[in-house]
Amino acid sequence: MWSSAWRCDWHGEVDPLLPAFSPSQDGLDGLLRTSGVPVWLPWPLPAGWLVTGFAGAGDERTGTRACAVALSGPNPLGGPAEMLVVAEEPGVGLGAAVAGLDSVDPGSGFASAPPIATASFGKHDFPLWQVASPDRAVFAGEIKAHWVWVVLWPDTAGTLLIEPIGLRDLRDPGQDLDLPFGAPSPRLPS
Repeated sequence: MWSSAWRCDWHGEVDPLLPAFSPSQDGLDGLLRTSGVPVWLPWPLPAGWLVTGFAGAGDERTGTRACAVALSGPNPLGGPAEMLVVAEEPGVGLGAAVAGLDSVDPGSGFASAPPIATASFGKHDFPLWQVASPDRAVFAGEIKAHWVWVVLWPDTAGTLLIEPIGLRDLRDPGQDLDLPFGAPSPRLPS
């Protein structure tokens, strides 16, 4: 009753979802101002891919505890594809929501089989496991004590992860990346 936390009738106390940030340098700067988690960007971008927006979850008290970077480009198997890369503190649930799950984490049986993909950051490789989802390719793992989720539509776009995906944390100083921005993604949660 006396809590200032955001409350959902179904999930209890939650981190509020912020309005999506535009696919622009200003939108990225808006997310970076309060991000307490990595802002992962696949780099170099797959050929022909564009950055199509940013999203975050958190409030003034805690800062951004989960964030998503949206991208779109050609599916290696034909047609268009979209990707969301989510970083979050355990228990937030943004990645699971984007993946179409009812929980806040990858669920039971996660990591019970060998990893199917790899993400690299710095000079280290991190395993990613496939998470079952009916209409998209979902991969999850852990980097620097945060969940990392890579969610792709359609599911055939998951072939992008046959090769290891290199990630950059856009919060790191000294990066002079010329990001190509595209139209806002309809996949960003709002």
